[in-house]
Amino acid sequence: MLEPAREAEISEGVDVVVVGAGVAGLAAARHLARAGLTTAVLEAAPHVGGRMSTEKVDGFRLDRVGRLLSTSYPELRRTPGLNDLALRPFSPGVLLHSDGRHHRAGAPSGARSARGALTVVRALASAPRLPRSPLPQARPGPAVAHPGLAGPLSRPTGTMGRPAGPTGRPLDQARLGAALTRLAAASPDDLLARPELPVAQALSARGFPARTIDGFLRPLLAALLCDPDLSTSSRCADLALHSFATGRLCVPEGGADALPELLAAGLPPGTLHLGVQATAVSTTSVTTRDHGDIRCRAVVLATGARAAAELLPGLRVPGFHPVTVIHHTTDEPPLTDPALVLDADRSGPVTHTAVISQVDPSRAPAGRALITSTVLGTPPAPAHLDATVRAQLARLYGTSTARWELLAVHHDPEAVPAMPPPHDLRRPVRLLAGLYVCGDHRDTSTVQGALHSGRRAAHSLLRDLGTRPVPVEEPLETAA
Repeated sequence: MLEPAREAEISEGVDVVVVGAGVAGLAAARHLARAGLTTAVLEAAPHVGGRMSTEKVDGFRLDRVGRLLSTSYPELRRTPGLNDLALRPFSPGVLLHSDGRHHRAGAPSGARSARGALTVVRALASAPRLPRSPLPQARPGPAVAHPGLAGPLSRPTGTMGRPAGPTGRPLDQARLGAALTRLAAASPDDLLARPELPVAQALSARGFPARTIDGFLRPLLAALLCDPDLSTSSRCADLALHSFATGRLCVPEGGADALPELLAAGLPPGTLHLGVQATAVSTTSVTTRDHGDIRCRAVVLATGARAAAELLPGLRVPGFHPVTVIHHTTDEPPLTDPALVLDADRSGPVTHTAVISQVDPSRAPAGRALITSTVLGTPPAPAHLDATVRAQLARLYGTSTARWELLAVHHDPEAVPAMPPPHDLRRPVRLLAGLYVCGDHRDTSTVQGALHSGRRAAHSLLRDLGTRPVPVEEPLETAA
C-alpha cells in the first residue's frame, strides 16, 4: 500500500487526474494508462476500493458491503488486469429456505430452449425438510481466473408429487423456467427495449403468481439489487436476472478488496496517491486540501454520488439502499454446501446469508467457519440486532447459534444507489470537454455498472483528446 503522497510527487502536470480510487476510478485509470496517457489517481482514504473494502481481523477477511458478482459480468474480462482475478463461485442457483425446508432453485446454465429449462425447473418443486445436522458435505467451489463459469443445477432429492415449493406449482415453475431461458438468450439491447415499470409491477404484469414472486424472485432480486421492496426499474432487474441466468454468483477470492487492489497494482508506478483530498475540480486542474493544485488536460470525477455533487453542485444525488453486513464465526460450518441461502419466508431482517468460508476458504483461518449475513433497509436497534439475527439464522441453518461469536457489524446507509423507474442506465459521463464523471450512480448500481461507467468515461475522454482507445472484444455500447 502506498504512503500518503508528498506535494512534489503530484504537483507536476499529468494528462488526466482521476478523483477517487473506487472501482470506477481505478477502471478508468487502467483504460487511460493502457492508451498511453499519464494519470494521477487521488484518493482521500488510506486505501483503495471505496465501498468495496475488506476488514482483516485475526485471520478473517470481512467484507464491509459484500456485493455479489456474477461470472458472466462482461466488464470482468474487458477491464485491463481483471482476467487475473480469482473468483469463488457459489453452488449453482440458490438455496431458498421456506416452510422449514431448503429448496435449490435457479436458472439452468446453457439451456437452449424453454423445454430444457422446464425439465430442470420442474425438479425444483420441493426438498426434504431441513435437517438439524449439517447438510451432506459439498466441496468448496474452485477458484476461476476467468468469468463465464457455469454448470448444471444440482437437483434436490425428494418426490415430484410433493406440494409446491417457493417457486410455485408445476405450471408456475414452467412459466418461470421459460422466462429465465428467454432472459438468458436475450441481448442487453433487447432487455433495455422492454417497457419500464417498478419490477414488482412488471413481474405481476408478466403473469407470475404471487407465490413465485414472493418465494423466489423477490428474495433473489433483493440479494442481487439490495432492494427488498422491488421498487427498482424492471430493466435493471432484467439485466441482473440475465447475469444470474447466464453465469454463477461469486465473490472475489480473499475478499471484496481483491478486485480494486488488483486494478491498483497494475497502474504505472507513481500513479496512485492515497490520503489526498480534492476540494475543487475544473477541466484543467484539481485543487487539493494539502497538496496544492494539480494541472492536467482532463479530470475524471469518480467518487460516490454525494461526494461528486459536493465537488460539482448540480449533479443529481440518487436515493440509496442501506446495507448492514453481519459476520459470525463458529467451530463447525452450519452448512457444508457453498450456497447462497435466501429467506423466502422473510422471517427476519436477514435477506441472504452464506457460510462464506465454504465458498472461499481464504476468508477464515483454519478450523473456523465464517458466516456472513446481509440485512437490507433499516436494521433493528443495535442492542437487539445480534440476537434477532441469531434467532433467524438458527432457523435458516437448522442449528443453534448460541455459541457463535460475533466478529463485526458493518452498516452503510448509502451502500447502493437506488434505481427506480425511469432510470437512465447510460447517464452522461461527459459533462464538458475535459470534465467527466463516473461511478455506479451513472450506470447500474452493481460492480458491473461501476466498471462499465469507468470505461465509458475513459473512452469519452480519449475521443475528446484525439487518442484512439485500445480495442476490446465487444463494443462499449453493448455492455450491461
